Amino acid sequence: MPQPKIKGLVLSGGSGTRLRPITYTSAKQLVPIANKPILFYGLESIAKSGVKEVGVIVGDTREEVKEALGDGSRFGLEITYIEQEKPLGLAHCVLIARDFLADDDFVMYLGDNFILKGVEEFIESFRQRETGVSAQILLAKVPDPHRFGVAELDHSGKVIRLVEKPKIPPSDLALVGVYLFDKTIHEAVRSIKPSARGELEITDAIDWLISSNYRVNSQVVDGYWKDLGEPEALLDGNRLALEMIEPHIVGEVDEYSKVDGRVEVGIGAKIIRSIIRGPAIIGPDAVIEDSFIGPYTAIGPGCVVERSEVEYSIILNESSISDIVRMEGSIVGKRARVAQRATLPSATRLVIGDNSRVEINKN
Repeated sequence: MPQPKIKGLVLSGGSGTRLRPITYTSAKQLVPIANKPILFYGLESIAKSGVKEVGVIVGDTREEVKEALGDGSRFGLEITYIEQEKPLGLAHCVLIARDFLADDDFVMYLGDNFILKGVEEFIESFRQRETGVSAQILLAKVPDPHRFGVAELDHSGKVIRLVEKPKIPPSDLALVGVYLFDKTIHEAVRSIKPSARGELEITDAIDWLISSNYRVNSQVVDGYWKDLGEPEALLDGNRLALEMIEPHIVGEVDEYSKVDGRVEVGIGAKIIRSIIRGPAIIGPDAVIEDSFIGPYTAIGPGCVVERSEVEYSIILNESSISDIVRMEGSIVGKRARVAQRATLPSATRLVIGDNSRVEINKN
């Protein structure tokens, strides 16, 4: 018997304000962890589940997203782009994707999520669901549920209600940002009204399903999940992604250098009189000279690191780091330059964009 058809709806709009200044010039879903855009991890997992057709919601960064994803063939997918003129809520994304989705089941995936084990198991469980189940939501236990949409469940795992950022949470189970729906969700998104912030909330649409006697099931994430919308979460996601890499060296490593552990060195990269201690990844055409690259560091394509120590950091494409005694827990945007000033006066000199953060050690 053929499997029921499931489509994908991937959300790749939004301005990424919590990741500024990195996202002033890049879509937040395309910020890399382990030198791969966040969005790619989700699309690869969706493709592995057997989904072939994916609608991608795009907003202000539509051109960058389209250039990165193309027609989807690199992932084994067929991508249809759906434009959202303003960020009017997750349920609004379902509303404007109606023609693409038709009456098929679908998985809705927020493109800035990182789920270590992927979503294949979750999608398969919806394929095999009992008759009468209209939706399934993915949940994760969190220490601070008041910051999230939170689910209240009965003893069987059936969802009783959802509460958005509650002062007194009914549980510690937060909505992860991955949902599976059948066609009844279309009636739900047409039936709800905008929230106080002027958006059509997917939590309201799911509550509508529950109050209309449609069954909504849940599944708790077994393993790591993170919304990579903040710098600390991005560094943590980078750490987890690097834990999964295997040693792979195709660039040049000279006889005076040492590479330990799980390290990738991309094509055209050069390691000169340096130590690379994994897990770490050095992108294509990067140059590491007289430096130490410590664990959980991703050096992007075309970067140059000279006479510096860098650990637990993300350095994006074509940036340079020179004469820095130690850099740790840092994110450096594309084509940035970080260097020690060699001339007097010995003052700190900075050019810092909006929403940046700089921490300088005392002498």
